[in-house]
Amino acid sequence: MTSSSSSHPLGGASSAGRVLGPALDKIIKNASWRKHSALVAACKAVLDRLDPLSDSSAPAADPPSSSSSILFGLSAADADAALHPLTLALDPASSSPKVAEPALDCAQKLFSHRLLCGDIDHSSESEPSSSTASRLLAAVFACCAGPGDDAVELAALKVLIAAVRSPAVALRGESLAQLVRSCYNVYLGSQSAANQLCAKLVLAQALTIIFARVEADTMEVPVRTVSIADMMDLSDRSLNDASLVQTAQNFINEAMEAGSTDAALSALSTKMPQPQQQQQQEKNNAADAEAGNGEMSKIREDGLSLFKNLCKLSMKFSMPDNPEDPLLLRGKVLSLELLKMVVDNAGPFWRTNDRYLGAIKQYLCLSLLKNSALSAMSIFQLLCSIFMGLLSRFRSGLKEEIGIFFPMLVLRVLENILQPSFLQKMTVLNLWDKICQDPQVIVDIFVNYDCDVDAPNIFERTVNGLVKTALGVPPGSVTTLSPAQDYTFRNESIKCLATIIKSMGAWLDQQSKIGDFYLKSTETDHSPDNPISINGEEGNGIDYELQSDFSVELSGAATLEQRRAYKLELQKGITLFNRKPSKGIEFLINTKKITSSPEAVASFLRSTAGLNATTIGDYLGERDEFPLKVMHAYVDSLNFQGMDFGEAIRFFLRGFRLPGEAQKIDRIMEKFAERYCKCNPNSFTSADTAYVLAYSVIMLNTDAHNTMVRDKMSKADFIRNNRGIDDGKDLPEDYLGSLYDQIVKSEIKMSADSSTAQSKQPSSINKLLGLDNIFNLVGWKQAEEKALGANDFLIRHIQDQFKAKSGKSESVFYAVTDTAILRFMMEVCWAPMMAAFSVTLDQSDDKAATSQCLQGFRSAVHVTTVMRMQTQRDAFVTTVAKFTCLHSAADMKQKNIDAMKAIISIAIEDGNYLQEAWEHVLTCLSRFEHLHLLGEGAPPDASFFTVTLAESEEKLPKVPTIPSLKRKGNNALQHPAVMAVVRGGSYDSASIGNNTSALVTPEQINSFISNLNLLDQIGNFELNHIFAHSQRLNGDAIVAFVKALCKVSMAELQSPTDPRIFSLTKIVEIAHYNMSRIRLVWSRIWNVLSDFFVSVGLSENLSVAIFVMDSLRQLAMKFLEREELANYNFQNEFLRPFVVVMQKSSSSEIRELIVRCVSQMVLSRVNNVKSGWKSVFMVFTTAAADDRKNIVLLAFETMEKIVRDYFPYITETETTTFTDCVKCLITFTNSKFNSDASLNAIAFLRFCAVKLAEEGFQVKDTEYQSNADASEGNAVNSKDDHTFFWVPLLSGLSKLTSDPRPTIRKGALEVLFDILKDHGHLFSSTFWITIFDSVIYPIFSTKEGRIPTSPVSATTTEQPDEDSWNYEIDSVAAKCLVNLYVTFFDIVRPQLGNVVSILTTYMRSPNQQSASTGVASLLHLTENIGSQLSESEWKGVLLRFKEAAFLTSSVFPRIVRIMQDVEIPDKTESLSDADQYSDHEFATDDEEEANMETASYAIVRLKSHIALQLLIVQTIAKLYKVHWRSFSSVHMSLLLEMISSIAAHASEVSSERALHAKFHKACSLLEISEPPFFHFENESYENYLMLLQSLLHDNPSLAEEMNVESQVVMICEKILKIYLTCAGYELSDQNRKDGPTLHWILPLGSAKKEELAARASLVVLVMRLISSLETDSFKRNLPCFFPLLVNLIRCEHSSGEVQRVLYDIFQSSIGPIILT
Repeated sequence: MTSSSSSHPLGGASSAGRVLGPALDKIIKNASWRKHSALVAACKAVLDRLDPLSDSSAPAADPPSSSSSILFGLSAADADAALHPLTLALDPASSSPKVAEPALDCAQKLFSHRLLCGDIDHSSESEPSSSTASRLLAAVFACCAGPGDDAVELAALKVLIAAVRSPAVALRGESLAQLVRSCYNVYLGSQSAANQLCAKLVLAQALTIIFARVEADTMEVPVRTVSIADMMDLSDRSLNDASLVQTAQNFINEAMEAGSTDAALSALSTKMPQPQQQQQQEKNNAADAEAGNGEMSKIREDGLSLFKNLCKLSMKFSMPDNPEDPLLLRGKVLSLELLKMVVDNAGPFWRTNDRYLGAIKQYLCLSLLKNSALSAMSIFQLLCSIFMGLLSRFRSGLKEEIGIFFPMLVLRVLENILQPSFLQKMTVLNLWDKICQDPQVIVDIFVNYDCDVDAPNIFERTVNGLVKTALGVPPGSVTTLSPAQDYTFRNESIKCLATIIKSMGAWLDQQSKIGDFYLKSTETDHSPDNPISINGEEGNGIDYELQSDFSVELSGAATLEQRRAYKLELQKGITLFNRKPSKGIEFLINTKKITSSPEAVASFLRSTAGLNATTIGDYLGERDEFPLKVMHAYVDSLNFQGMDFGEAIRFFLRGFRLPGEAQKIDRIMEKFAERYCKCNPNSFTSADTAYVLAYSVIMLNTDAHNTMVRDKMSKADFIRNNRGIDDGKDLPEDYLGSLYDQIVKSEIKMSADSSTAQSKQPSSINKLLGLDNIFNLVGWKQAEEKALGANDFLIRHIQDQFKAKSGKSESVFYAVTDTAILRFMMEVCWAPMMAAFSVTLDQSDDKAATSQCLQGFRSAVHVTTVMRMQTQRDAFVTTVAKFTCLHSAADMKQKNIDAMKAIISIAIEDGNYLQEAWEHVLTCLSRFEHLHLLGEGAPPDASFFTVTLAESEEKLPKVPTIPSLKRKGNNALQHPAVMAVVRGGSYDSASIGNNTSALVTPEQINSFISNLNLLDQIGNFELNHIFAHSQRLNGDAIVAFVKALCKVSMAELQSPTDPRIFSLTKIVEIAHYNMSRIRLVWSRIWNVLSDFFVSVGLSENLSVAIFVMDSLRQLAMKFLEREELANYNFQNEFLRPFVVVMQKSSSSEIRELIVRCVSQMVLSRVNNVKSGWKSVFMVFTTAAADDRKNIVLLAFETMEKIVRDYFPYITETETTTFTDCVKCLITFTNSKFNSDASLNAIAFLRFCAVKLAEEGFQVKDTEYQSNADASEGNAVNSKDDHTFFWVPLLSGLSKLTSDPRPTIRKGALEVLFDILKDHGHLFSSTFWITIFDSVIYPIFSTKEGRIPTSPVSATTTEQPDEDSWNYEIDSVAAKCLVNLYVTFFDIVRPQLGNVVSILTTYMRSPNQQSASTGVASLLHLTENIGSQLSESEWKGVLLRFKEAAFLTSSVFPRIVRIMQDVEIPDKTESLSDADQYSDHEFATDDEEEANMETASYAIVRLKSHIALQLLIVQTIAKLYKVHWRSFSSVHMSLLLEMISSIAAHASEVSSERALHAKFHKACSLLEISEPPFFHFENESYENYLMLLQSLLHDNPSLAEEMNVESQVVMICEKILKIYLTCAGYELSDQNRKDGPTLHWILPLGSAKKEELAARASLVVLVMRLISSLETDSFKRNLPCFFPLLVNLIRCEHSSGEVQRVLYDIFQSSIGPIILT
């Protein structure tokens, strides 16, 4: 054997032999020959048997058995034989440590190197191989069964961990259970603390491996080594030794690494075939795929079984004889620790498999329920940890269970304010801190419980519980807490509240990034066939993401809101019911929470939690019809079948408390008796029996259990009291005695009121599952937190209810990603949280507590701002702002500075959502800066307002500053600004320190100075960063920011005592920062700033207004640095405040400042001004109309420079800019201070025209046509459309021609026509039409409108001095018009008719000068263009002339009508004395005076009329004289018609003898000359005849065509007859024949002689004309003239010339005819 061993390794060449050989050899050496002889023999036999074997020989020798062998490389028989010595070595009866250790080490290596393979299950004894392996493993288990050698225990533990770790060995069923028990035994029974700790780690590692395989469903899984830090029970002081901990950790590390050190064995292990278990696993996987979820693989079945065993271990309670068994408690703690580890590491399979979820519900939840009644702190902590794991990973599948455990574990501790367990409450607070690490959990809690009608308001109750804890024990309350404990609770509660709101904010940010809303609803009847999405192996993913396989109900935030509203309304109804039952039921029916049927109301009373039991009883006992029906329906809904009478009464009274009124009890018990007898018809003879017995039972219950009753009722008394109640018969005494014993032994406890503080939130689950009874039983008091045997029934009842609930499919779990849910959450928690944070921040100076409060405020502001919850947002921001204490600096502390930092953080991080809350933030910044400046000794802002306008242009004088408070301390006491700040005020006061009467103590001053040093923690950078950060605000946010800043600045500037400019300077800054924003946003910003500048610019405080306007100037200068594209209006909008203030300000200083500011801006930024010109000119236009001369002149000076030097900048922008410029200059012409300025303004208009011409602003037909189109609606103004430049210029001058000042009118007229004349060549013919229509004709329209068209009343007198029209200017206008027309006749030829109409309008003027102007102008016009006029044009001219002439003749009839009723007094009467008149005569005198005035008016009008008619006659004569060659018969006919008409009119005037007489009298009285009646007639006929004579002479053919000769004869005949009539010879032919013979002629009167003298010249002309006729013509017409000539011989003539001419006619003309 020695030689053999030298050539071969010990144990042979096989892999198993190489491990077994050394171990068996060592066993042989350590064995005792007497005691272990059988063992030694077995070892030697195995060595001999292994010696020839190798890994390759075994399969060939025994192929069929190789697959069933448990040792690699050996046959089944060899394997069994090889393991037999190891089993013997571990036999507890004969083993020793020296023998057992090598055997255990060998077994450990076999497992580690995968040499031992196969399934091991103690329950499968039928398989021999399994039996051998099982015996070996059982021997190893036996080593851990009781107290033994420490080394052996460690070696056994190594074997166990190696067996579990080996993927080649599958421990099944009972083997796994034995492994767990063995580790438990070592942990609980070992004498070595290190071994105990190692056993704990082995258990933990084994469970980690097993459940990792369950998750992956394979034996080959990567497994991490557990850490003892995760498993230490802090309550077990013996395990807290550092050396022990390190030893245990090294042990498990080495055990997990065993087998990997032997390279040869490791290499061999790679050659091993796939274990039987893995082959079987593939089959199992296929079977799983076929069977679906109904069956699982063996790996998962074993895992499930192990989990159930762990749960059962955790539910082992102490025995009644040893209630405080520490060993059992340690085991329970260990099992709970292991369960916690399993839950924490559960993967997706756990969370989706029905059987595993069912095991959690059936076993783990029951374990939690049973252990929750224990008082051990370690148990409670573990329960909380396990519950945390369930909540994090299984909440979607355990909705009902979590709804039960949350109140049981968390809320009942949290809501215990006065007498809580310190450690328990700290555990709960820490639990909530962990829950908040996953924000989705909090949201899911609210959605699935607070929004669920059938679930408790977990979130709301949690917040309220934390708030109550944070507020501390109410004053005057009795509590078990020490001050330190209460302080700790308050701080931790505040921390939890802050963490909750912070978590909500984190969830909001997370979902905002994700995007769209979706809501998943998961039902408990899910299927795991759908794909599962997981986050990782550790199982830390969000639970709802792992439930995608559940059935989904898509819902929206509106659905959640409806559910929440429904629940709140139901709670309102319950509260109302508890106060007034009938009102509550009515409310619930009206709101459709229940129907109006009695059955529905009864069901509501039975199943709804939160209802007051006493109130239910009172309602059921009412005698009204509807409550009575409800009571009947309530009782009828109960089933008492099979219950004995006592049990039935207990069951009946569980739902309510009997009322105190006997009649109500009577009605209720009567119905109960009826129902009981109906359910149990054979119980009593009649319902009366049950009714009486029920009363007796109630009385017995009160008698037996009421401490106030001393003489208790005996059984005999009870039996005696109930004799004869069964229809006259007695009930059996045994029955009554049994009933008596039952009542006395166990009190009938009626339903407790559920309206206490902890149960205000209804929970139908609590009531349905009997949880209320659990609360009552356990009591949740520390002294009673022990397991009581009486709770077994209730626990079983809860189990049954769990099963009932799990079988239903209506339980839906919702997972929400819509951030709208936060709105509902904030509505629940914002007010309590704000109260907790505010009180704590106000009362506590603890750095940690105040920091948490401010963090809570910070997160609350974030959530409320993003969710647009304005009320809540403003409440939080306002509260933080108040806590800055900036309004009372003397009381400031470090926490107030922290509050200021929070304000800054809010502004920077949530600025996009603050909206109106910006005002509070900026108010704080303003006050902080004020305090900071006071501390630095800077001068007060009011000093900037002391400089006058005149001084503002000079260097600012030095302002005295405040001594630095930080350096000089009390030296600054006398400064009023410091005193006001130290005095302080309320937060809402407009300015700090308004109470000037309050005294300031030195202590306040010192405190204030010391507090100023705190301000140094916040530098100017932080403050300025907020304003610089405004560039990053979105469009809506920056507008809100600017609004708030303007509001704060307004408050600063309006301070009556201490105006400040901080916010004003920041307005300028932020405007500068945000100028680069898009135009739409900038426009909104500037709308706000514009209104602000206007409002402050109109302030009554002149200094403030001046400063603001100067600030606006600075801002405008910056803005004008930016270039503006064409056709935009931003500059105009920017400068609009200047315009508004200029127009509305009553301060001349402000108006002058604005003019100076605008002047400076324009002149320095003229290159960039575009649309801003409009505002500039509006400012200067307003200044031009100012009542201060210096303002007018200052503005005009700037306008002069702009027009002279920068005219191209005006015309290069919009065309309306030039229009505004023209309007401005025109306004300057209206200046009342300086006529030179007015005339200069007109001259500048001429200059503008010159500039336009120089720059080539022509108006072409195409341009004007586009302008016409634009005027019709197509408002597209091209820069090349120069019409828009000329029209306003010319129209403005045209309007100036109607100015009341003659110099302005004349100047405007001359400039206008000069411009048209000088630059008219630039205009198209079409544009000329516009010029005439809109520029020229309006000038003369006023003239035309003044011509009277209605009859002149008798009392109207002409007052030429009041006529606003200047006739000299009329003359200029007419001449200018004619000259312009003549100059551009070729272009404006179509306007001839209108021009002539204007001139003829002059002719119609009653003023002779105007008429002369019109005539002269018409003559001038015809002289220049007459030769170019066509026949039709001449006709048009003459027709208008004729029309005007005819219209003038209408004046005389009006004069006649005026004078018709006028009586002219005699001259003698007018000279009579006034004292001779009576009263009546005085009235007559007034009438005569009026008649004289009328006559005077008529005389003047008639003289003017005659002069006008003569002027027309002369004009006709001149027209013929100049243009007779151009006239046709039509033209001459028009001329002759005109002059003939005038001559006839003259005859008419001279024939009015009565009028002549009145005028003669009037002229005598008025001492004025009479109207030239006869001169008018003579001149008219004389010119008429001369025209006819000229026509006969110049154009005989035309004269012949027009029969002019006959007209001459007719007129001559008419004139001679008129003369003869005047001379008294009016005889016709008949008179000459038949009349009497004339014997004597009386001499003529003086009047007749004067008339004859006046007519003599005309008669002379007629006779000479007659004598000049040709001989033939004379002969033809002599019969007509001869009688007249003969009569002339007889007449008396005033002139000898008549006789001479008459003589010549007879001698030279008539004589030769007679003689021949």
